[in-house]
Amino acid sequence: MYKLLIRPFLFLFDPEKVHYFSFSLIRFLNKIGFGGIFRSLFQINSPKLERELFGIKFPNSVGLAAGFDKNAVLYKELSNFGFGFIEIGTVTPKPQIGNPKKRLFRLKSDQAIINRMGFNNEGVTEAVEQLKKNTNVIIGGNIGKNTDTSPEDYTQDYLECFNALHPYVDYFVLNVSCPNVSSHAKLNDKDYLEELIGEVQKCNTTFEKKKPILLKIAPDLNNNQLDEIIELINITKLEGVIASNTSVSREGLISENKKEMGGLSGKPLSNKSTHVIRYLHKNSKGAFPIIGVGGIHSVSDAIEKLNAGASLVQIYTGFIYEGPSLVKKINKEILNSL
Repeated sequence: MYKLLIRPFLFLFDPEKVHYFSFSLIRFLNKIGFGGIFRSLFQINSPKLERELFGIKFPNSVGLAAGFDKNAVLYKELSNFGFGFIEIGTVTPKPQIGNPKKRLFRLKSDQAIINRMGFNNEGVTEAVEQLKKNTNVIIGGNIGKNTDTSPEDYTQDYLECFNALHPYVDYFVLNVSCPNVSSHAKLNDKDYLEELIGEVQKCNTTFEKKKPILLKIAPDLNNNQLDEIIELINITKLEGVIASNTSVSREGLISENKKEMGGLSGKPLSNKSTHVIRYLHKNSKGAFPIIGVGGIHSVSDAIEKLNAGASLVQIYTGFIYEGPSLVKKINKEILNSL
């Protein structure tokens, strides 16, 4: 029903406006009692689907990627669609409006999205207030810097978010690979990353219970750069990697608006992100867990990433194009294969 009736209607309108309309609709439907219906339709609850990683017991292997629920306002309702975990953010210390509109584009012919949102969010204080209401949803905290932050203060931005969110999230993601933020080059400099990770890890030790920290990397890295990521994880002892973020490549696209500036997500990333997962897993000899994301629009896309070495997967653009049934289909296939 989603692909036949709901998606064609939603795709008639501006994608950013549809995003907020969908949020309001999902919230309203849950308030009037549809939460239980959604759970019965989309959730599969089985101990066999549980996966323990970073000391966290995930109900299943399929999560919602960062960027969908930036401000942690809908994670409870979204979990009713069967997700095993929800990643909020990217969260920055101060609220910011992001880049000028129009900044979100559907590439229907490519089953893709280009966004140049620019870390629009309500800031870490608002995210904390929302997360105080959480009772049982596994939450990842994706953190970044404010656009107007000076280079010498980048690390402080990450530390401010880390300190504020620490009691309320289950794991952290350092977002250093988004193509829609300023000073992208510095955030990918290996020496700076060592410094940033070291400071965040030092901060982590000040809490009674340390939280796992992951690094989100770009899908456009070459093999030499991926070798550097493996070395970086080995040096810093990070808990894992999320592969991958959005892409700046436009190779193979056929949609008319393919030249829009921003990060590309969706079906065109499928092979590229799987290559990154496979390369990291093989060449590190499975030394660290990988969360696979990028171009998962079908059960086979998800299974391919798990077979390539991912321990968990996340969806975002596939959720928009395929609907919530995708989560159930993936979990059902994983369960049947056990």
